[in-house]
Amino acid sequence: HSIHQIIKEASLIYCLPTTPLQSFFQTNKLSVQESIYGYIGWIFAQHFLNRLGSEYTSLVNILDSSNSNHQDVLSKMKKRLRTDTFTRDYILEIIKTYPELVKLLYINFAMIHYVNPAVNSLTPTLSYQRLRTDTVLTDEELYEKIRRTTSNSHELMVFESFLIFNKHVLKTNFYQPTKVALSFRMDPSFLPEIEYPTKLFGMFLVIGSEFRGFHLRFRDVARGGIRIIRSRNREAYSINLRSLFDENYALAATQQRKNKDIPEGGSKGTILLDVNQQDKALVAFEKYVDAVLDLLILGETPGIKERIVDLYKKPEILFFGPDEGTADYMDWASAHARERGASFWKAFTTGKSQSLGGIPHDTYGMTTRSVHQYVLGIYRKLGLKEENVAKLQTGGPDGDLGSNEIKISKDKTCGIVDGSGVLYDSEGIDRSELARLAENRLMISNFDISKLSPKGFRVLVDEVNVKLPSGEIIDDGLSFRNNFHLNPMVKTEVFVPCGGRPESVDLQNVGRLLDADNHPRFKYIVEGANLFFTQEARLRLERAGAVVFKDASANKGGVTSSSLEVLAALSFNDEEFAEHMQVTADHIPAFYQEYVKEVQTIIERNAHLEFEALWREHQRTKTPRSILSDDLSLAIVKLNENLQQTSLWDNLALRKVVLEEAFPNMLLKQVGLETLMQRVPENYVRAIFGSYLASRFVYKYGTEPSQFAFFEFISPYSLKAQQ
Repeated sequence: HSIHQIIKEASLIYCLPTTPLQSFFQTNKLSVQESIYGYIGWIFAQHFLNRLGSEYTSLVNILDSSNSNHQDVLSKMKKRLRTDTFTRDYILEIIKTYPELVKLLYINFAMIHYVNPAVNSLTPTLSYQRLRTDTVLTDEELYEKIRRTTSNSHELMVFESFLIFNKHVLKTNFYQPTKVALSFRMDPSFLPEIEYPTKLFGMFLVIGSEFRGFHLRFRDVARGGIRIIRSRNREAYSINLRSLFDENYALAATQQRKNKDIPEGGSKGTILLDVNQQDKALVAFEKYVDAVLDLLILGETPGIKERIVDLYKKPEILFFGPDEGTADYMDWASAHARERGASFWKAFTTGKSQSLGGIPHDTYGMTTRSVHQYVLGIYRKLGLKEENVAKLQTGGPDGDLGSNEIKISKDKTCGIVDGSGVLYDSEGIDRSELARLAENRLMISNFDISKLSPKGFRVLVDEVNVKLPSGEIIDDGLSFRNNFHLNPMVKTEVFVPCGGRPESVDLQNVGRLLDADNHPRFKYIVEGANLFFTQEARLRLERAGAVVFKDASANKGGVTSSSLEVLAALSFNDEEFAEHMQVTADHIPAFYQEYVKEVQTIIERNAHLEFEALWREHQRTKTPRSILSDDLSLAIVKLNENLQQTSLWDNLALRKVVLEEAFPNMLLKQVGLETLMQRVPENYVRAIFGSYLASRFVYKYGTEPSQFAFFEFISPYSLKAQQ
């Protein structure tokens, strides 16, 4: 026991070499495992302590959810309650006051997840001695002990959160002999429905010495990116920390709505770098991936990776994609999954390099192709000439969306905001210079300012006291950059956010996008960046007369590309995959080139279909497009799930007719339908069948079809199946 214990404790210290509870270990008040468990509980409490209370729930029920002022008050109250009630330091002080409760809670955790090692032993270490000798309390006895020991309701709530944590861990690598970070597969049923109305399917909490992070998904088979969140200073870190889980949940929910055209549901991963570890993104990502794999792959190597207690009792696969800060790490994750013996390594990550069969979103402008279809749709419907339309864009020529938006568009771009600052010229920014930056993925700090008109300017984030051509003095470049999209000096008709922090425009600042007559300063907004606007802000702009297409509709191209990349990996065997999908330095397979073109066509077709449906439904019902977008998504997701359970799937002839339309032509030609149906897992094929029919039906008939509409829709397929 002792040797095994020392290995496990050394491994824990490697994962988290310093924690605020270290002094308790050094003075023998807590063992290594107890102190690190206490640290994990502290982190869990920071994110999930229910600070809103029953009064908040009552208020939610009383107020009108469609009233934006009511929503604004609730939003502010929620932020205040969460921020002020329990600060990180306050929670830590409570934990430090009661080390004996940390011991008892640790034993409660260990009795479920501790796996007895081999019998041969020397002297047991402190952690194991405690585990053997301390009294084991039932959950009820433990709660009663906490209630009697703590001196007020706040202290009780902190330790209650430890109990909630213990009861909802389904599996963990805490006791694995070797690990690089700690991971916990959680049952998400403890999340309050009032705050998280759509139930999560799965939830992972990952904690390392450089970071903490989550992975959330809404369906068993789900797709979404992994995002690195950096913080410029301690204040920014505190804000990012408070909003981490809510942001992750919102991003995954957006992904779920965005994935309406594909078989997979929505997921998202976040990695928040600690305030003093801002240069450790790659290390944090590698540890995050490895710790998650600990819970996906069965441990079969004694002393290295052993079997763990698995209360979930089902195999799980997660699919990771690129997101902010992780686009260059997908190859490593795929190769690492292969090294660790994961059977799903080929499909584990998307956005891989072409040598591994990946279809890079940025190289082929996959997300931008979807976003731009909405921009072109607006011009088409309103008879506007693209070359004459003035545009503001956040997200610069160094980013995926930003660079491709510059390459694909022909408009008069007047403003660009990126990580380095602001570039603005009311006469239109020089297109050839923009194209040079986009081609080389350079920030606007590299723009040749001699190519600006006399009215143009550039202000970088680290500049102070900059004089603009108008004579205005800009005190602080960083603040100017952060708020430029709200600045009334911006005079453009179109705004396309291609980057920027979530909720950059919310109810509190959306008024700055309206002029004195309550007219929108931007007539047309296509939200390329995820969650750039809050829903309340979108609705306020739409009421003022703006045409707004939200993120879940506009930027779904990237995820469609990822899904079709995985479909190719599932359709080919290893030899065929190497021949047709893996690009070498001197050879791009002919199949790959044609398949990429077909993926682009599918993305543009899906975006066009949804744009037309949203425009038509808005004309018919006058419902805001931002609400219609969600209604369409929910209708497709619900119909998809229903269709997969109907007898339609059992009709083999009909199934084949639908799949011949749903599968990409290039795969049908190269592999054949029969082979595709054999090789691609049945639950995946069933999801392709359901999502294709559901999206095509809803795009054609809307969210309120007549009772005969589906019969009319399915009849041509049925007739074809009978021939």
